[in-house]
Parts: sequence; structure tokens; C-alpha cells
Amino acid sequence: MPVSETIAGIQALPSGARSQRVHESALAAAVELLKEGGLSAATCDAVSARSGVSKATIYKHWPSKTAIAAEAFGRLMAEALPLPDTGTAAGDLTEQVRQVSAFYATQPVFAQLLAACVTDPPAAPYFRHFFLASRREAIATLWQRAVDRGETKPSIDAETATDILFGPLIFRVMTGHKPLTEEEADKIAAAALGGLLR
Repeated sequence: MPVSETIAGIQALPSGARSQRVHESALAAAVELLKEGGLSAATCDAVSARSGVSKATIYKHWPSKTAIAAEAFGRLMAEALPLPDTGTAAGDLTEQVRQVSAFYATQPVFAQLLAACVTDPPAAPYFRHFFLASRREAIATLWQRAVDRGETKPSIDAETATDILFGPLIFRVMTGHKPLTEEEADKIAAAALGGLLR
């Protein structure tokens, strides 16, 4: 998202090349800190120290550490999970469910962000836009491939398919009632795809 773009609930940011560089520098530092120590490590003080961007400037770009962490986590996941291209909808979507499951299993930041957005409402739009929306767009790309190949049931859209395929993973992250293993991911994918594909 361009730095100057305003989205509902996301503060308008300074525009210009320098502002973009500052934004990217702070965001890169936040990604590194999340990798190293999770949400608790990605404080505004730590991002400032790592990036050389002043705290005052950071707060011009994000309202809180949860907001910058949400944007950083969206980037981290996008980099870690390239879209598969196996040639079939079943192959692509099964592989993506496996990848997302494995990512959540090793990244406690996701659950930490969900919880933090409850107590930090101004950060929630950042989580929805920079994490959830980008993930849903990625799955929509896979779904459109399947539509183009005539592999999907015509009554089912990408939004519904995304919820059915990935909702169970989020539920397991939050409740811990079942493990996030490849075997379990395959079971979820198989059960979901049985109803989603022709």
C-alpha cells in the first residue's frame, strides 16, 4: 500500500520518497524483531533503535506497536509462503493449507496479534488490511485459477472457499484442541475440497 493511501481506520501517512524510505526502514526492522522474539520484541523503542527512525516519526506512520507488527507480520507471511502452482486446484489448495498450518505452528505472533487487537482497537484495521486482506487476496488468486480450469463448483466464491479451508486452522491456533501438523492439514484440506471442487 502506498504510504499516502488512506484506508478506513488507518491513519493518513506523510507522502513523498523520504517518507516511503522511513516507512520501509521501520517496517523491515519490525519484521526482523518479530522473527527474533515475537510481538513482545517488536516495541516502538526496539523498532526505533534497530531502524534509526525516531519514535515520533514511527507514531506518524502507525498508532501503536501492534499496528506496525500487524503490517510487518503480513509481509513476513507473504515472503514465507509463495503461492504454489501444481497445475490443479486440489494440489494448489492442499499445499497452501499445509504451508499456512506449518507457518502458524511455528509463529506464535499470529495468536499474539489476534489477542492484541482486542485490547488495541486502533491496530485492528492494520491487521485486517495488511494481514487478513493480503492473505485472502492470495487465496483468491489460487481460487481463480481453479475457476478458470473449471474445477470449482460454480455456486462457491473465493471468500467462502477461503473461510472453509483456512478457518479451521485459525480455530486450532486459538483453542489448541488439535495439533497443526501436515497430517491434520491434509485432513482439513481433503474434507473442505470434497465440498468445494467438482
